[in-house]
Amino acid sequence: MSEDTRTLILGGGTQGTVTRCRDFTRRALAAWQWITDETDEGDAQSPYDPDRREAAEDVLLLVSELVGNACLHAGGPRELVLRRTPGRLRIEVGDGSPEHPRRLRTAGPAQPGGHGLLILERLARSWGCEPYGDGRSGKTVWAEVPAPAPLTAAQAPPADPPGVPSAGRSASG
Repeated sequence: MSEDTRTLILGGGTQGTVTRCRDFTRRALAAWQWITDETDEGDAQSPYDPDRREAAEDVLLLVSELVGNACLHAGGPRELVLRRTPGRLRIEVGDGSPEHPRRLRTAGPAQPGGHGLLILERLARSWGCEPYGDGRSGKTVWAEVPAPAPLTAAQAPPADPPGVPSAGRSASG
């Protein structure tokens, strides 16, 4: 299997952006069979094991942190890109600021704020920041997590019936 990419174009706004990005990511994770769709999350008959659901929750938290940091420190994200291969998921958030992420202060464990990079370091296998290569001002902050093992045939939900379109590969707005 080659890389599967999902892109959400955001345009730099901040209002409702984190929620929108989490919803977009949740739909991608459901399409990639990391989790079932939202309506089945509480279903005791879910084919997905707790480790798979926990990995998806970590991805959603990473998306929240990366997008939230772009909202707080860079005027909002331009896009969210999810790149999946059999071995990993790469989360990319592009924004218009050339400033690389850095700890602004050391927050105490009981204090709100200032923990985003710590969360990123703990949950991601690797992460980094790259300036845009096309001459635009800005950067992409990325994080990678290992992909869960593929589902066995017994675990996989039934395929969509013929004629039913699958989830889209990109969105904008």
